[in-house]
Amino acid sequence: MFSAFANCLKIPELRQRILTTMALLFVARVGAHIPLPGLDPQPLQQFFADQAASGAGALLGLYNMFTGGALLKGAICAMGIMPNVSASIIMQLMVAVVPQLARLQQEGDVGRQKIQQYTRYMTVVICVIQGLLLLGALENPGRLFPGYNEAHYGPIVIAHKGWFLVTSTIFLTAGTLLMMWLGEQITQRGIGNGISILITVGILADIPGAAAQTWQLFFAPIGTGASFGIFHAVVMVALFFGVTAFIVALTQAQRKIPVQYAKRVVGQRVYGGQSSFLPLKINYSGVMPVIFASAILLFPQQIMQFAGAKFNLPFLLDFASKLQSGSVLYYTLDAAMILFFSYFWVSVMFKPIQIADDLKKYGGYIPGVRPGEPTAKFLDFVMTRLTLFGAIALTFIAVMPDFLYQKISLPQRIAYFFGGTGMLITVGVMLDTMRQLETYLLQRHYDGFLKKGRIRSRSTTMAGFNDGAEAKNIQPLLIACGSLLAIGLAAWVIKFFSQS
Repeated sequence: MFSAFANCLKIPELRQRILTTMALLFVARVGAHIPLPGLDPQPLQQFFADQAASGAGALLGLYNMFTGGALLKGAICAMGIMPNVSASIIMQLMVAVVPQLARLQQEGDVGRQKIQQYTRYMTVVICVIQGLLLLGALENPGRLFPGYNEAHYGPIVIAHKGWFLVTSTIFLTAGTLLMMWLGEQITQRGIGNGISILITVGILADIPGAAAQTWQLFFAPIGTGASFGIFHAVVMVALFFGVTAFIVALTQAQRKIPVQYAKRVVGQRVYGGQSSFLPLKINYSGVMPVIFASAILLFPQQIMQFAGAKFNLPFLLDFASKLQSGSVLYYTLDAAMILFFSYFWVSVMFKPIQIADDLKKYGGYIPGVRPGEPTAKFLDFVMTRLTLFGAIALTFIAVMPDFLYQKISLPQRIAYFFGGTGMLITVGVMLDTMRQLETYLLQRHYDGFLKKGRIRSRSTTMAGFNDGAEAKNIQPLLIACGSLLAIGLAAWVIKFFSQS
């Protein structure tokens, strides 16, 4: 597998795409650390650090994870890419129910570009509304975060409130539009799935903090609380690998429908007479139902909590607290939305009638099923039941971190990496990214990531391609990347031990 990653840098086009993706991700991470003018994030960070054990601020914990910690840093990209995801969900739902948008989508690239333009306009509207409510709520942090004492921690907004509200709303909107543009550039010029990769990098950015907190769990000083033992360590490692393996199996699992092709005589040649199969994935929609459900739940939570804190409306704060993780209403809505969006995605993307017509056109049929409409009904029957199992499995994985947090008192920062939305998105995006990289490798006659043994070139007679020359060209790049990685790890270790 490591040789496959090295081979990725030997392909000029793929190397350029990887470096472009890394550069754009670097810009996104820089935007997650630039604070808004007139805002002091230190009091908010100190409050969350003090209240981590009691679960205070759990309502914004998932959103902060999606933004890669930008929310607690008060950065210009504090809203992240989630407003664009919400706008995309709303637009997809409108395409399914509004005939004008449905006809526009069927017009090809021109129609899709028009819908994408509408999605961008809707993103701006959502950013303005959400930014105004968020900044207005930060002016009264005691209402937004129960237990926050401004006399003890200090004010969060230190600038003139009127001017701060206007300028910071513009900055937050621009930050989200920057993230949206970076995602589009990664999709076009990078390795694809730009929006998903930005969300994944934001989730993975919390790994050092989670690792440090895990270290403190097992090596807590005497008198600071009960620490975990070796039994807990073994269980956590086994659970981590077990959940990861289950997510990978769920993502890759498929049911193979046998397809038989009849023989056809064209001139003096005989075509067909072969057996094949039609792969139907158990989790056909991937991580999209989880992303959609999380975005739908986060959006009203934030609106109600920010509006309640801004205008001092306790009933909105109470209702928002009922929608946070740990409540029965949250789990019910989360499971219902995952189920709904799983079937919604399948209904949009999976076309059994078209598949049946294509099989009939090329002389294919499913043994025991008549061609045409019966084949379409059979495929719809099978996919309906596969989708049900996939949605139940997604729901089970989504509530795993909450179970660990509620029952085992595992900190939320660590529990997020034992399943849940973040783990599903990370594993799904990583697998999809590896498949795209593997496509480039196979085009250049290299083995993929899952081949055993040493990965080497299958053909050494490719015109204009010299393995030795390419290897020499990338050696300085590999040395530079390795040196930067070593320096970064050393700096993190020194900072961690100096603080402890």
